[in-house]
Amino acid sequence: MGKRSIAAMTAALVTGSLLTGLSGTSANADTPADARSARSDRLSGVDLDTVTIPQLQARMARGSLTSSALTRAYLRRIEKVDPKIHAVLRTSPTALREAAASDKRHRSGRTLGPLDGIPVLLKDNVNTRDMPTTAGSLALAGKPPGTDAALVTRLREAGAVILGKTNLSEWANFRAAKPTSGWSAVGGQTNNPYVLDRNPCGSSSGSAAALAASLAQVAIGTETDGSIVCPAGMNGVVGHKPSLGVVSRSGVVPISAEQDTAGPMARNVTDTALTLSVLSEDKDGSRDAARDGLGGGLHGDLRDGLRGKRIGLWRLPSLGPDVDALMTRTAEKLRKAGAVVVEVTPPYQARLAELEFPALLSEFHRDIDAYLATREGPRNLAELIEFNRAHPQEQSCFAGQELFEQALAAPPTTDPEYRAMRAELKDLSQRSLDETLSTHRLDAIAAPTNPPAWTTDCARGDNDVIPSSTPAAVAGYPSLSVPAGSVGELPVGLLLMSGNHRDAKLLELGASVEDRLNAWRAPHYLPTVDTAGTGR
Repeated sequence: MGKRSIAAMTAALVTGSLLTGLSGTSANADTPADARSARSDRLSGVDLDTVTIPQLQARMARGSLTSSALTRAYLRRIEKVDPKIHAVLRTSPTALREAAASDKRHRSGRTLGPLDGIPVLLKDNVNTRDMPTTAGSLALAGKPPGTDAALVTRLREAGAVILGKTNLSEWANFRAAKPTSGWSAVGGQTNNPYVLDRNPCGSSSGSAAALAASLAQVAIGTETDGSIVCPAGMNGVVGHKPSLGVVSRSGVVPISAEQDTAGPMARNVTDTALTLSVLSEDKDGSRDAARDGLGGGLHGDLRDGLRGKRIGLWRLPSLGPDVDALMTRTAEKLRKAGAVVVEVTPPYQARLAELEFPALLSEFHRDIDAYLATREGPRNLAELIEFNRAHPQEQSCFAGQELFEQALAAPPTTDPEYRAMRAELKDLSQRSLDETLSTHRLDAIAAPTNPPAWTTDCARGDNDVIPSSTPAAVAGYPSLSVPAGSVGELPVGLLLMSGNHRDAKLLELGASVEDRLNAWRAPHYLPTVDTAGTGR
């Protein structure tokens, strides 16, 4: 996918599609206005829970809002709300200076694109020159890397305000056999904003929880398999895992170059798409096209966006009867909007599950050694294992580092057996999606992103066998989670998958699905819920 297709998609989203119905632009019909106001900080009539980037840019263009005021509002909200959820590790000391520079550009009419002046949080495995980048580990908690990740350079060049860094599952959940998502030795435990004793899912847990709590306009997550889309689903926000290679992984703490990607997360598809237009690697002037698309304002609607679209529903009943019932209701809503929904089961899933983990072990050893060589602290995986053994704080939630130890003993990526394994993985994962899409003439495959959030328990670890993310993650194809509804108080996402480098088309479809489902709602920060009462 080139940036011309991204630009066309973003222009369509912001100038031709999104006046009414988008979950991020209109209040939830079930929520009184005074209750919404009590939950959110308001700024010159702006509701941080529901406002979109195009709406913010329109206000900044008129002079009725400044980036400085918006950034201060988010910083105040972090100070007020984050103690409940522990999603933000640190705020940037330069955020207000960056906002002031954006205000100057807005006054002179020389803005840099759709993210100019927009506050963005970064997952703390993305290198920043002026803040620590820890991957949640004390081993990296010292001196900052000194250089920005390539994606951070793009954000800065686009005028985005780097607001701070979010907590994550330590080492992106690739350390222990039974980890607890959202926990790191640096940041402690991130809580799910909907029910605080429930898990936020990993590993972009802090990014998703921060967005659910309206602590930034957008956030950056990373995924190897499920770590953008599962937190998005479980925290009731939108997360896009791009096609492999669309967003640079340079300067991002790795698991596997064969599957890793960073991607945008937001409270609505429009903001997600606009962020991708900035992050995308291709260079052909599309940032200007996306910026120009803002000039037309919001008009039109999405009433016909699903008409004639063919969607394959992969039910995954293993996620429980409440989720399956939600998928039945979701399919009916899509059909009423004119979509054709057929039930599918992508093939080869058992073999993918058998092969993926051993391949990742070899790739992690190779890639983490290369990354650690660029940082102060442990210089390779063997030294990192010794560091964890010597530091009790690294064992305060769970002591295990079984994946590290297995990766250290795994065959090198030059081994013929490993190469055959990765080749089979690529072939079967791509065929799994390509054959399903082709056989049923589908625009996308849909599946539940997640079950209702489980209780967080360091002794037990996660309860997270969630197969829906694997085909697209292993294939390097795009996936997008949008809110589908809830089981009791706990959000469930709908995961949409499509063919290689069809990110733009997937986001367009996702905007129409989001509009039809209209499932977003703000969290209530409940301390707990009765597990018998989570279904509805």
